[in-house]
Amino acid sequence: MLDNMFLSSVVEWSRLQFALTAVFHWFFVPLTLGLSFLIAIMESIYVKTGNEFWKKAVKFWMTIFGINFAIGVATGIILEFEFGTNWSNYSWFVGDIFGAPLAIEGIFAFFMESTFIAIMFFGWNKVGRKTHALASWLTAFGANISALWILVANSWMQHPVGMTFNPDTARNEMNNFWDVLFNPTAISKFFHTITSGYVLSAVVVIGISAWFLLKGREIIFAKKSIIVASIFGLLSSAVLIFTGDSSGHNIAHTQPMKLAAMEGLYKGKQGAGLSVIGLLDHSKMHGDDKKAFLFNLEIPKLLSFMGYRDLNAFVPGIDDLVDGGYEYTDQNGTKVTAISVEEKIQRGKAAITAFSEYKKAKTEGNTIAAEDAKTRIEDNFRYFGYGYLNNPSDVIPNVPLCYYSFRIMVGLGFLFIFVFIVTLCIALKKDGNFKKWVLYLSILTVPLVYIASQAGWVVAEMGRQPWTIQDLLPTVAATSRIDASAVMITFFLFFVLFSILLVADLKILFSQIKKGPNISNE
Repeated sequence: MLDNMFLSSVVEWSRLQFALTAVFHWFFVPLTLGLSFLIAIMESIYVKTGNEFWKKAVKFWMTIFGINFAIGVATGIILEFEFGTNWSNYSWFVGDIFGAPLAIEGIFAFFMESTFIAIMFFGWNKVGRKTHALASWLTAFGANISALWILVANSWMQHPVGMTFNPDTARNEMNNFWDVLFNPTAISKFFHTITSGYVLSAVVVIGISAWFLLKGREIIFAKKSIIVASIFGLLSSAVLIFTGDSSGHNIAHTQPMKLAAMEGLYKGKQGAGLSVIGLLDHSKMHGDDKKAFLFNLEIPKLLSFMGYRDLNAFVPGIDDLVDGGYEYTDQNGTKVTAISVEEKIQRGKAAITAFSEYKKAKTEGNTIAAEDAKTRIEDNFRYFGYGYLNNPSDVIPNVPLCYYSFRIMVGLGFLFIFVFIVTLCIALKKDGNFKKWVLYLSILTVPLVYIASQAGWVVAEMGRQPWTIQDLLPTVAATSRIDASAVMITFFLFFVLFSILLVADLKILFSQIKKGPNISNE
């Protein structure tokens, strides 16, 4: 019992510390992903026109980019170290697979960024215009390629493919790199994540430009920046919607419990509707007779279509996924009956037991017993992680958090599209006079876009709990054997450090914005 309490304490504090680091890291990264391309676009206009106005505009936005880039790198490095310090069991279990994309990210993308970012910032008077513009484009591609490999690793955790378990080393080993790279979950997540960063950067550029207009400063600079950013934001939003739909379709097949939690769906339905907005009954539990919603407005049959491309498809709810017994079509197109979580737990325990017997047989040199145990491991390995769970309801994530976070993300996304359309239409007019409410709304969207961005990650990561690796390793079995007090201390140290970095970032950022690009309004 004490050992379980110890583990629970370490697990919860390790999760909290990792969440803290990830949240702070994601304050800085999405702006650099999109702003790098906006800088490259503006510099290409400068190269084509030779107008010094665009050079000054590029230098201003480069300063904003550089401030966030530096702190984003610092927090990202800490994240990678935490895999070894707090999640060593996870690192051992899948390090051969998870480490590969991170190594590629470090060797390829990071060095690509470092090389060309130096030319971008310090090469204005040392290389020609076209060479400098090329460096800006390569910096943008480098930053986004860096994101690709990180998201490939994250997506593998959501949908593990391209690997086999080696009982001799107790590690999962990659057997197909291309399956890992072209994992459908990775493709959807990559494009959805980077385009969310593009939308965020467009909102930030519009918000800063709106502040200049309110102050009556840098009028031409602000309006031209709004035009570029709003077009970029609209195009990114279109891709974001498409990739969001693709992600939902993948989740329906690979993480149905996450989809059910996102929709507050307890009882499965044929022709299930998509909840637009609702109020959950927070006292609702698995298996009881209470209604999930106190109020719910939904679009009929849309959830079935989004998840299965069939208006009348059956969408399993939380109760169905826990209890089993419903029919679904597997990846081979065969109709099968879902088994209960209770049975998955038993099969997971059977895999763990067989693994222990395999190690014992190998030590004793009993080849027949070892082969028998290995066969039982292979038969049950897909449920390996369930063997560490004690209660079938452990597989249910925080439903209210997933449900409301998803609607915050989507709802704010449509607000941003509205802002892009309105600001673009006004900026393109001859007089281009912005109403104050439009400018204030544009400024207000800056903190809102960060809330939307964080809400997206809450859905992605909280929705897959209790899993570190979907179905294979729960968080309770992934942590290091360290004292909980050590994690507690570092959590508060990181909180203070990250808070200082955030305050410093904002102070420098606001200082640079107040200085402005100093471009004539003529």
